[in-house]
Amino acid sequence: MNPTVSMVMLLSLATGTIITMTSYHWLLAWVGLEINTLSIIPIISTTHHPRSTEAATKYFLTQAAASALILFSSMVNAWETGTWDITQLSSMPSHVLLTAALAMKLGLVPMHFWLPEVLQGSTLMTALIITTWQKLAPMTLIYLTINSLSTTILLLMGLTST
Repeated sequence: MNPTVSMVMLLSLATGTIITMTSYHWLLAWVGLEINTLSIIPIISTTHHPRSTEAATKYFLTQAAASALILFSSMVNAWETGTWDITQLSSMPSHVLLTAALAMKLGLVPMHFWLPEVLQGSTLMTALIITTWQKLAPMTLIYLTINSLSTTILLLMGLTST
């Protein structure tokens, strides 16, 4: 990959994470997550091999489904509370949908089947980015909504993931 293109992809990856980490509005957090997803896809498919193309496709479909769940969860919450504030998550369907979406984004145990397959089709450096940097934004959303989410379920998913 061209060094300029790879620098733009890495900068947009950092920008998406920073947007998600600094937002208190659900739509802005979702935009940051989408920028993250769209900037890692060319990085995954840098090697022109069918495995990397398959890994990029699986990563995109999984992350798009999780992002749609996050957006749906925030819309349900906004419908019931009248606010798009991340810290004011109060409806039970929003809790369940958000927990499932963040577990899918993080690759936690009930929804982790995509992660080993994506890592197998990626280079070592790309796998390192996927397993570390790509987890910062969803972990920030968990941190911002920890008062609303079920701590027992999150701990159970984390323990079974290890």
